[in-house]
Amino acid sequence: MRVLPRSTLLFLPAVLMLVLGLSACSSAPETGAGFVSGDGSVTILEPEQRQIAPDAVGLDLSGDPLALSDFAGQVVVLNVWASWCAPCRAEAGALEEVALQFDGKGVQFVGLNTRDSQAAAQAFIRNYGVSYPSLVDTDGRIQLLFNDSLPPQAIPSTIVIDQQGRVAARALGTVTAATLRAMIEPLLDKSGMPSG
Repeated sequence: MRVLPRSTLLFLPAVLMLVLGLSACSSAPETGAGFVSGDGSVTILEPEQRQIAPDAVGLDLSGDPLALSDFAGQVVVLNVWASWCAPCRAEAGALEEVALQFDGKGVQFVGLNTRDSQAAAQAFIRNYGVSYPSLVDTDGRIQLLFNDSLPPQAIPSTIVIDQQGRVAARALGTVTAATLRAMIEPLLDKSGMPSG
């Protein structure tokens, strides 16, 4: 048996705490792929800075075709999530609250489920009462489509696409209902419909 010096033993708990802190939402059990949780930062772009969002196309959690272009002319809120991510669970209620608030007002929420198993993702949707559709992005390819605009660099991340189909805002990490409204409302006129 090897005995470590006292100075190393005193240092070891600090290293373990750092490693555990960094890995809090950093790996998906199903894939072992590493991700870090966001820092809560929000980026909002002026109209002249916005780039056209990619048309993310795939299947939803029921196996039906789904594309962002299905919602052309609306503000689209794209939330990157996974069932294994604690911050995703923490923000699920706020996302659903705001999705219902803007239902029928020119705003469509879409989830982007990543690095997850279908069974776990479907259980998450049931448990948290999520009413909007989610694209399946098992290998992260859809996320990579956003690399030229505001890439979703953390799980969770939320991207808001304006009614012209341009990436307008991004939040890295857990979002609140107030933050979501602040990202959406500038893209709508006073009647709640997309401004022309």
